[in-house]
Amino acid sequence: MPDPRSNLTQIILSVVFVGLLTGLSLWILRPFMVALIWASAIVVATWPALLAIQRRCGGRRIPAAAVMTLLLLLLLLLPLALAASAITGNVELISGWVKSPQSLTLPSPPSWLPDLPLIGPRLADLWRQVATEGPAALMPYASQAGRWLASRAGDAGSAAIQSMLTVVIAAILYVQGETTANGVLRFFERLGGARGVRAVTLAAQATRGIALGVVVTAVAQSALGGIGLLVAGVPYVGLLTVLMFMLCIAQVGPTVVLLPAVIWMYADGHTAMATVLLVFTIVAGTMDNFLRPFLIKMGANLPLLLIFAGVIGGLVSIGLVGIFIGPVVLAVTYRLLEEWVREGRADEEEVD
Repeated sequence: MPDPRSNLTQIILSVVFVGLLTGLSLWILRPFMVALIWASAIVVATWPALLAIQRRCGGRRIPAAAVMTLLLLLLLLLPLALAASAITGNVELISGWVKSPQSLTLPSPPSWLPDLPLIGPRLADLWRQVATEGPAALMPYASQAGRWLASRAGDAGSAAIQSMLTVVIAAILYVQGETTANGVLRFFERLGGARGVRAVTLAAQATRGIALGVVVTAVAQSALGGIGLLVAGVPYVGLLTVLMFMLCIAQVGPTVVLLPAVIWMYADGHTAMATVLLVFTIVAGTMDNFLRPFLIKMGANLPLLLIFAGVIGGLVSIGLVGIFIGPVVLAVTYRLLEEWVREGRADEEEVD
């Protein structure tokens, strides 16, 4: 009869060895983890589009994967190309803008501005300070913004590398999607049986729903903001709309673009159009609070509070990629706990 203590020692050593291998593997893959998560989320969200293109390509996967990869590259590179083109084509105008703030004058703030909740009084005080002291009142904020941008300058190169890694990994996953999915399903089936398979399926549904909510909301916000800029007569509407779309994808929102345009129009004396643009700004800047959770709920039938907590909590805790990780983790945890409680009740009813 084998000694139980030797079996216990073998189990402990096996667990420690597997843990060390897992930790070492994750440490080696750490530089690629963010790109891998982004690529996985993109591929899961756009898989129906890949299958549709594949059908149009005569059922061939390689051409369909190439088309999807090119579209992903365009999505990443087109905004940068438009921004570079606009800057190089308007060097003299931008130079004039840089020199013109010294002559900028602001009227008194609108009477309703202090009544805005939370930020109204502070905005009104800043407006009065700028109207009294001129652009010099903004210098502390400009210096803070400059220091922040300088501290983040290194992140731009890292973000570019991560973007290219994301495209490369996504291209591989597009080609070998079924093989990868089957491997993941088999692993979780071995780990948790049917419950593990359901958890993976729910994670895919949640990821697709989150992508739907984030992208469609960004399109709606940037489109509404672009319409407001067009109605108000602000120049470079196309470039500003693309910039708003990028900021909305990054969960910053369109207000960063729209609010300076509102202030500029008030300062230029176009009070009526500035007020119209302000209405567009308020609607576009707040519509994501209800539109995004609603769209995510359509993609994954989960409680709205759970989705909202996952998106906001993931963004604050992890960063931009957290808008996918947060809701997926909470969704899987919620479903597993729900099934566990349901099974406990079923066992109690059988005993009774």
